[in-house]
Amino acid sequence: MTITCDVAVLGGGTGGYVAAIRAAQLGKQVIIIEQDKLGGTCLHRGCIPSKALLRSAELYAQMKDSASFGIEASGLSLVFPKVQERKQGIVDQLHKGIQYLMRKHKIQVIHGKGRVIGPSIFSPKSGAVAVELADGEMETIVPANLIIATGSRPRTLPGLLPDGKHVLSSDEAMVLEELPASIIVVGGGVIGVEWASLLHDFGVEVTVVEAASQLLPNEDEEVASELRKQLQRRGIQVLTGYQVQPDTYTQDDNGVVITAVRGEETVQLQGEKLLISIGRQANVESIGLENTDIALEHGFIRVNQAMQTTEPHIYAIGDCIGGLQLAHAASHEGLTAVHHLAGEPSHNYDAAQVPRCVYSRPEIASIGLTEKEARQKGLDIKIGKVPFSTIGKALVHGEKGGFVKIIADSTSNDIVGVHMIGAHVTELIGQAGLAQILDATPWEVGQTVFAHPSLSEILGEAALAVDGMALGI
Repeated sequence: MTITCDVAVLGGGTGGYVAAIRAAQLGKQVIIIEQDKLGGTCLHRGCIPSKALLRSAELYAQMKDSASFGIEASGLSLVFPKVQERKQGIVDQLHKGIQYLMRKHKIQVIHGKGRVIGPSIFSPKSGAVAVELADGEMETIVPANLIIATGSRPRTLPGLLPDGKHVLSSDEAMVLEELPASIIVVGGGVIGVEWASLLHDFGVEVTVVEAASQLLPNEDEEVASELRKQLQRRGIQVLTGYQVQPDTYTQDDNGVVITAVRGEETVQLQGEKLLISIGRQANVESIGLENTDIALEHGFIRVNQAMQTTEPHIYAIGDCIGGLQLAHAASHEGLTAVHHLAGEPSHNYDAAQVPRCVYSRPEIASIGLTEKEARQKGLDIKIGKVPFSTIGKALVHGEKGGFVKIIADSTSNDIVGVHMIGAHVTELIGQAGLAQILDATPWEVGQTVFAHPSLSEILGEAALAVDGMALGI
């Protein structure tokens, strides 16, 4: 059967369903093709379930420290199956919400495996999608415009493929039925740091091995240094600059053993399980790209600022195009693509205006350039930095570690980067994002009246500190 539509979206993850909703709002007839569940990785194996686990881990850690707040408790116990049950309940509720939105906006959802086909009797140009349904039947979707939103999957190391028992990716870790006594986390990026933090808070002995010279290699060096200090203070072993050697990996009923190397130095690591968290690779295989003129770069689909591929009627968004690989980035990319194909005015996608968040304990949030990146660009910069220990609300919360750092261009006075590490900073970074989109200067942010006491006061203080005018330090 052949179905025509204005817009087809191949992939129903965050970017895909947001793009579909906006297209429907603009009067387009829309079809989503999804081989699994609407919501994609973010809802079912990533953002949402991992943050549910992190929240349980954070609360458990806080309750164990309740005596410092004058609250003495006994009999505290962790029931991990109930933690998983709560996580799944949140996922199921949100999944139902997405299904409702599809019905509300009259978006047709076709469940099946889609593959882009070349010019045929159905369409004079590539971009039609052949869909294999669960019952083996085929349908052909012929859209005026196609948006590819096929997402990504965990990257693996040759010789260390996940088996769900000894070697895990984040997918397998997400559905653990019981916690291991110890774990080796290979990769100290966002995913690795979040898993290390939550597992340690649940009582697991954790070792993190990162090949780069710092944790969170894409973040500001001062933030990475502070993160390492706080994780080590909690008892997490952190090894940076070390490469694990897959050919040394062995396993038995007691767990796993692997060697890591840094220069001439060698360490042998042991743990009950090993978690591979070395990034994600695009889902671009087996979706018919060979039937198009779409170009790939380093394994990702190449797009312009309007999210067009090298075939202008075909767009691509989300993890499959690389870049930040964040759910909110994918959503913004989807909106950009839809507004462009609909001929609507729209801001082109700008990665510098997308916040980056790590939901570990402590949290990390940033937007724009790091200090190193700003200097590499040749900018003459000025910096304001304020510790949370000077903020009353942080002391009230009992979470005074970390700081906020604002980087500004001395010539233009533009804010070029904001970096935060500390409690609840993922809730504060939106204010920095608003400052950037409005092209605010540090002085303008500093003139904002922030409520007292609040954690948000630190943003105003850091902005004033850029010009040496902070009031509290």
